[in-house]
Amino acid sequence: MSGTPTYKPDVDRRDSAWYIDKLIQVLVFIGGISAIVFIIGIFVFVTKEGFGFILDGMDVSSFFGSKNWRPTSDHNPTYGTLALVAGTASVTGLAMVVAVPFSLGAAIYIAEFASHRTRETLKVLVELLAAIPSVVWGFIGLAIMNPVIINTFDVPIGLCILNSGIILGLMAAPIMTTIAEDALKAVPDSYREAAEAMGATRWQIAFRVVLPAAKNGLMAAILLGVGRGFGETMAVLMASGHAINIPTSAFDSVRALTATIAAELGETAHGSEHYQALFTLGILLFVVTFIINLTADLIVRGVRKKG
Repeated sequence: MSGTPTYKPDVDRRDSAWYIDKLIQVLVFIGGISAIVFIIGIFVFVTKEGFGFILDGMDVSSFFGSKNWRPTSDHNPTYGTLALVAGTASVTGLAMVVAVPFSLGAAIYIAEFASHRTRETLKVLVELLAAIPSVVWGFIGLAIMNPVIINTFDVPIGLCILNSGIILGLMAAPIMTTIAEDALKAVPDSYREAAEAMGATRWQIAFRVVLPAAKNGLMAAILLGVGRGFGETMAVLMASGHAINIPTSAFDSVRALTATIAAELGETAHGSEHYQALFTLGILLFVVTFIINLTADLIVRGVRKKG
């Protein structure tokens, strides 16, 4: 029996594989929660910087109900966000009016009607369009759209809601198109085949079968565009006119919340009341974004339950 070989498990190899597996699990876990950690860290930092103004210098009725934003006044500094919120909402609303038809139309064509070669070409072009920096879009609004609006509508200035809304809509459309096209392609082919078997045309299949089946993804694409509109800074700063004003028409110049923070934070003394008020605007943006995301989640959950 002494000559019979005995089996010895490769303990070192087993242990090394176990450690590698655990290491990969830890790395995946860290990657999964990193976004949450970063968001919480940013929110804590912004809240810490603006909390002093909320506790000491903030008049809630004036902050939300006044249209006067005069933080540098020597005698009576005023921090009213009504005009800033109205400007942000008006620009974002017009941008969605521009972006939603273009993005959904492009997504439907790419997903349902374009040939394979055309589809791949258009997808690359859409992705390249999404990669254009926001400052370039702002320059287009400032140097090209501004004189076009002045000459076309006979207005004194072309830096207005119409200008920034068109620019912001064109910026949001590529991302919305990509997400909407993915949602349409995710609809099972069996739906299309069943509709074809019943004699439906391609248009009928697209609008009566595919669109209702992909409504959750399409809604997510639209709401992502809304979030992009609220969070955009440079293009809105350059194309909106940056005037504190409650708009009454599409040709009025406005100022957005993000543009106000970008324009004033660098010239503000660290720790001053103005500095803290700008971070309070950041907290307001966080709250608005949270409300948009919560509303989207509730709507999608409701649509899912009905489906």
